[in-house]
Amino acid sequence: MVTKKIQTGNSIKFLSLFAIAIVVSSCGGNLPETTQQQSAKADFLTIEPTTAEMLQRYPGTIEGAVNVELKSQVTGYLDKIYVKEGDYINKGQSLFKIKSEVFQEQVNNSRASLKAAQASLATAKIEVAKIRPLVEGKVVSPLQLETAQAQYEAAAAQVAQAKAALGSSQINANFAEIKAPVSGYIGRIPKRIGNLVTPSDTMPLTTLSEINKVFIYFSMSEADFIIYTRNKKEGTVGNTVQIIMADGKTYEYNGVLESASGNIDQSTGTMALKAIFPNPDKLLRAGGAARVVLTKKVNSALLVPMAAVKDLQDKFFVFTLGDSNKVTMKPLEIEGRTGVNYIVKSGIKSGEKVAVTSIDALTDGMKVNPAAASPEAFKK
Repeated sequence: MVTKKIQTGNSIKFLSLFAIAIVVSSCGGNLPETTQQQSAKADFLTIEPTTAEMLQRYPGTIEGAVNVELKSQVTGYLDKIYVKEGDYINKGQSLFKIKSEVFQEQVNNSRASLKAAQASLATAKIEVAKIRPLVEGKVVSPLQLETAQAQYEAAAAQVAQAKAALGSSQINANFAEIKAPVSGYIGRIPKRIGNLVTPSDTMPLTTLSEINKVFIYFSMSEADFIIYTRNKKEGTVGNTVQIIMADGKTYEYNGVLESASGNIDQSTGTMALKAIFPNPDKLLRAGGAARVVLTKKVNSALLVPMAAVKDLQDKFFVFTLGDSNKVTMKPLEIEGRTGVNYIVKSGIKSGEKVAVTSIDALTDGMKVNPAAASPEAFKK
């Protein structure tokens, strides 16, 4: 009897709960409007064609217009260093000195050899002058005069040889004093006083860079080079370029673009180019880095703010406004960028409205509460 009463009580409770659920369900349509899902609010920008400048950036390295590696042309011990790393020096200024005693002795030896040769030449000349009248008077045979003349010519050759040896030894002595072939900035000086230097050293004594004008070398892919060449022919790009320096600022002077090579590098598939920039303030230094910026003029360009583009797995999408205020998620193909906008190659058409706010809250097919966005905010 006890068991039966318990089961009856449970049944009554179950029926009560079921009845309450039915009542709540039937009243769901009469809940307050604030509990219903609201439409998302989003600002939309109408896309219209315009003229734009597309920017392409390439990493580059800076070199001086003249970069000279200075090496010793004679072997010897480094005796003096007249400059410091980073100094600006003028053409002809002394930079290094190699101990020159041995070279000076070679000069002295060559000078002595020259004097000896000149003395022999004088003796041979006297001999010729002495024999000639004897031959004319038929006192001696003409053969003796010919022999004396040959000895004179040999002595003259020895004088010329001695003069050449003296000149060579003087040149070597002058090589002991290493001077700047051009004006520019001194690079690193790895050698110290007392170090042995030779012409076969792999590392130069220093480098000298003339940076009144600099070259910035960079490479573009074969496809980019073909497009650039075609655009140049069409007049949408020119030879004037800009650079962005290592601190992120745009260099105040414009440069001129030139080819650095006539062929595509087969190992990398790239074309080497160089941009030539004036450098009156010596702000750009050899060995530095910069980004070369090429500008292309695009007519009838469709610009979409970067803030309006959703990036999913390296693919780009935007939300466009359709009928009944519902949004459609569309893929984009990006051609380039300018300022805060992407230049669209395909994916949307002129006159379409693109969401520029709340894009993270939007989904394909969602109904929205649209508002017009100001175009002025996206013209930077």
